[in-house]
Amino acid sequence: MNYLNNILLGGLILLPTFCTASQPALPDDVRINEVQVIGTHNSYHVAPGASLMEIIRDKSGNSGNGLEYTHLPLATQFSELGIRKIELDVRADPAGARFAEPLGLKLAAERGLPTGPAHDANGLLRQPGLKVLHVPDYDFRTTVLTFVDGLQQVRQWSVDHPGHFPIMVMIEVKQGSTASDGSQAIPFDIAQMNEIDREIQSVFKTSEILKPDDVRGKFDTLREAIKTQGWPRIGDVRGKVMFALDNEGAIRDQYLQNHPSLRGRMLFVSVPADHSAAAFMKLNDSIDGFDHIQNMVKQGFLVRTRADVGTRESRDNDPRRRDKAFASGAQFISTDYPQPNPDFSSYSVRFPGGIVVRTNPVNGDPALSGIDLETQRP
Repeated sequence: MNYLNNILLGGLILLPTFCTASQPALPDDVRINEVQVIGTHNSYHVAPGASLMEIIRDKSGNSGNGLEYTHLPLATQFSELGIRKIELDVRADPAGARFAEPLGLKLAAERGLPTGPAHDANGLLRQPGLKVLHVPDYDFRTTVLTFVDGLQQVRQWSVDHPGHFPIMVMIEVKQGSTASDGSQAIPFDIAQMNEIDREIQSVFKTSEILKPDDVRGKFDTLREAIKTQGWPRIGDVRGKVMFALDNEGAIRDQYLQNHPSLRGRMLFVSVPADHSAAAFMKLNDSIDGFDHIQNMVKQGFLVRTRADVGTRESRDNDPRRRDKAFASGAQFISTDYPQPNPDFSSYSVRFPGGIVVRTNPVNGDPALSGIDLETQRP
């Protein structure tokens, strides 16, 4: 390395200048929109057993194929797979027990089929509060029975690993029912949307969350803050979590109601680029939406896209959607396969070298290529 010679001037020695324009920034100086991380889709999901799959296929044919994926517990995903974005589906259950007795288990028992291990050995589903599951009655097995349970798992891991890159927790509101004689869902109203924020705040300290208000700062809108000031630097938000709403349309608008530009809210939301709350966007199609994703990334927005959908890429060992997601610059790349399912193929979604946080190929510093910004220094 060529350093400037020490210069003796007026009895003072001017020390060498180590930081030059050509040197990469230290990881802590990189902004969180200038990187890429991998996340999991429906991160709590455990595939239905053989008995339930038989019933599901009787009702819906091969569409049940899309349910055949299982994720490891959240803490294992964070520690062993480098996951830095998760997704939790939440269902309203203010009185408790609404999803405690799945119809699918009753139907399996009537057929004389094994019903598998107890899905709620500790009775958490009988307690009031938001529940986490994919499809009531049939696709209900999960490593996270309640929203609070999931939040506690995330917080405990975060407290135990204080230097981590901020974990994104995406939340999808679910309110559909599957059968008239099964579990009847409750539609989300303002009270239930507020319950999402309340349960988050019941687990996390305010200082542990990167909130829309934090990003907005002194500006009137999130969009103005993103365009003018940009996202925080990694060093300022290590050890934090951030939340985003997966839903768009009426659910999103309900969450925004009486909270202009998400003032006082815990979750970022996906809105058009000209909206006052524009900061984060859900753009799932990394193939047809490739150019749009790149454009949004270049404008400073955080983007989530998907590397695979409905188990198809794994079954076909098809990396095209994954590779486009990587190249798109989307900061959060969601997958059902952070590790391969050997029953299908060798398909998986990992960065080369097992990197957890890498420089963004669209707006990141290319001098940081090959460096894990989660832990290393150039």
